[in-house]
Amino acid sequence: MSAIKRRIALTMAGLLLMMAAGLAWQGVHGREPESGGPVPSEPEATLKFYFGGDKKAATDEVWTAVSDYVKAKGLNVKFDIQFIPWPDMPGKLLVMAAAGDRWDLNFDSDTSYQQMAARGSYLPLDDLLPRYAPNLYAKYKDQGTLGSATVDGEIVALPWTVKMNQRFYAGWRSDLARKAGIAREPDSVRTIEDVDRLLHELREAYPEAKLTRTSPLPIYTVREEWVDLGFHNLGFYLGDPKLTVRALEDQPFYLEAARMSRSWYESNILNRDALIDKESAADQWRGGKMLFTITSHEWAFAADPGFTDPSYAQQMSLLYPDKRYVNRSPTANVVAINRNSEHPDRVLRFLDLLETDRTLYDLVIYGIQGKTYLLENGKAVYPSQMQFATSNYMDWDGQWAFWKPAFMRPTTTYPQGFWEEETRFAELPMNVDSPVAGLFISDDLIFSELSKRDQAYEELGKRIEYGMAGDPEAAVRTYRDRQERAGKARVLADVQRQIDRYLQDRTNGG
Repeated sequence: MSAIKRRIALTMAGLLLMMAAGLAWQGVHGREPESGGPVPSEPEATLKFYFGGDKKAATDEVWTAVSDYVKAKGLNVKFDIQFIPWPDMPGKLLVMAAAGDRWDLNFDSDTSYQQMAARGSYLPLDDLLPRYAPNLYAKYKDQGTLGSATVDGEIVALPWTVKMNQRFYAGWRSDLARKAGIAREPDSVRTIEDVDRLLHELREAYPEAKLTRTSPLPIYTVREEWVDLGFHNLGFYLGDPKLTVRALEDQPFYLEAARMSRSWYESNILNRDALIDKESAADQWRGGKMLFTITSHEWAFAADPGFTDPSYAQQMSLLYPDKRYVNRSPTANVVAINRNSEHPDRVLRFLDLLETDRTLYDLVIYGIQGKTYLLENGKAVYPSQMQFATSNYMDWDGQWAFWKPAFMRPTTTYPQGFWEEETRFAELPMNVDSPVAGLFISDDLIFSELSKRDQAYEELGKRIEYGMAGDPEAAVRTYRDRQERAGKARVLADVQRQIDRYLQDRTNGG
């Protein structure tokens, strides 16, 4: 008998025993036992969840209230909520999974999700999802997004349901720029050359300030309509009808970016500690520790960018607005159940409640009304003296795969109509769905080569991207040679085979 079936049998047996006890009690006393809530029909279980980022002060208090609420709905669980700093999370999840650690659910995204799923770290949900989360399953069937989280015919994760595009905007501290007499017309910073001129002007005006920890390479990828596969620095060009898989380091624009990175490094534009700084770049921007950043439409047009000082101001400009850029994939934000979870049925029951219960959704996403948020005409706002950076719960990291458009409230950060605007932006002609959306790339046959490829990137590729590898031409030449010796040709051939098969299956209706 499987572990799931054993748990179901034990639950049913416990329920029958409690029903018999209740009848015996009623026979002696002539009435049913008094209770402040429903009699639990199952033993209490603890669900351990992992998210990325920093744990906010009221997290445990909120999730205790979540536990009390779902218990009243018949789900007898409490929660152990853990957070892993973002820079460490992908590697930490892989190590935990390899060690056989037990937990119940975690947030994941794109590249790390592919690696975890490829190693069988997540529990297949094909049978469990429709049984224990029928409402959630029906939503996914309507949207047709489960295919993106299916590996070898098995559903291994639950993707988010929001449509967005994260093409790049250049952003800079406009209050400091104005103070230094640096002016830019709206939407006038569009190219890498525009960004380079602006950064040099900011450096001249503020010689001691930390300007940015953003490499110029992402800007070049937008210019070239390069699609990153999220798989060991491989990609293709949107303009290539054959979708030929290529290595990033072999592209002409990679050398261009390396030259610009070196220039920025020598001009002290790129922060010298960019490769070792573990603090979130977003937190540094909000805290006034950087003068320039690259961000997305979401943060370029959010009502409140979350600055820690109300005197800070930003100006944003869309880079290469006429170039095509792929929309975020459904697996950009997912939740998945660990293969060693002892309570997958209860995790899914919780997620199903979250799909249908507005009160539970408010509790999980916004917290305790009056303590972590206030409601003002349907809008969730911070309590007095709190803001994005100092919130004790609201806007917690890693919540995104839980988002339900039907329940999402306007907030200080995301005002009324914001998500409709995000959808509209994602549907503009230059923002397109990836031709390989939903593709899962297996590393089974090229694991050794990919390990060497990743090692070369860690030891040399990153240094090139941040201008730290000396002469760009010599460094890029050495890096390309090293990747060739690591088995790049075999990697490219295997990934191309998988893409071709995926496209053929779609053509055949598979």
